[in-house]
Amino acid sequence: MGRSRRTLPEELLLLALDPTTGTTAQPQSLDLGLAGAQLVELALAGRIAPDGDRIAVVAPRPTGDPTLDCALELLRRRGAPVRAVNWIGGPRLGLRQTYLSHLERCGMVHAVEGQMCGVLPTTRYQATDTAISREIKARLDSAIRTGVPPDPRTAALAALAHAVGLGKHLYPGNEGRSSRSRLRDLIRHDPMGGLVAHAVMDVQNGAAAQPRRAPAPAGRQAAGPAARPAPEPARGVPAQPRHGSMARAAVH
Repeated sequence: MGRSRRTLPEELLLLALDPTTGTTAQPQSLDLGLAGAQLVELALAGRIAPDGDRIAVVAPRPTGDPTLDCALELLRRRGAPVRAVNWIGGPRLGLRQTYLSHLERCGMVHAVEGQMCGVLPTTRYQATDTAISREIKARLDSAIRTGVPPDPRTAALAALAHAVGLGKHLYPGNEGRSSRSRLRDLIRHDPMGGLVAHAVMDVQNGAAAQPRRAPAPAGRQAAGPAARPAPEPARGVPAQPRHGSMARAAVH
């Protein structure tokens, strides 16, 4: 995968960065969205594919992106398709910080040191070139305004932005209500983006239960409550070691 193109996790994070405060909107759900964005990016690269509500590895060769390749390898090690909701709901320690550090190394953001309550050291991140964030948002604006089906990458970005609750950040107030509604509707234009976005929302809603059992055949009474299959253990991208300012207060 060439590095000339920004990945979906990077674009989602840039959308979430507040240019004034240097903080990220919806930090808790954003972590889930970044994990979901990795899945969509791997699907766009032809490495994984949806299998019902599960994700299957179809081409395990590396993409060239270390963070995506780490996720791909963890998926490969499962040996069987994993439910999207279980993957996204797994531990995500350090994922947002990993992408912030990557954007800093690429020169797209810079770290601003500060203190919380005059005591606790903090690190905030501000875009070095706000034109990049404006270009990303302009793609969403165009899809919302024109009603023309967007390309899969933009459709997936819109689905993820809606799923993590960025609608009010991108289109605030009563005047942004119709845009938020159209942003939500864009979820239908990309099957993989839709699958992942719904999984992100299910995790937030605590609906990561096993799929419903099929009804018993007609004329057969169930002898008792069917045993539920054991849930899959959730796995995620392992935490990246923090260094320097990264060992201090986490970005909000």
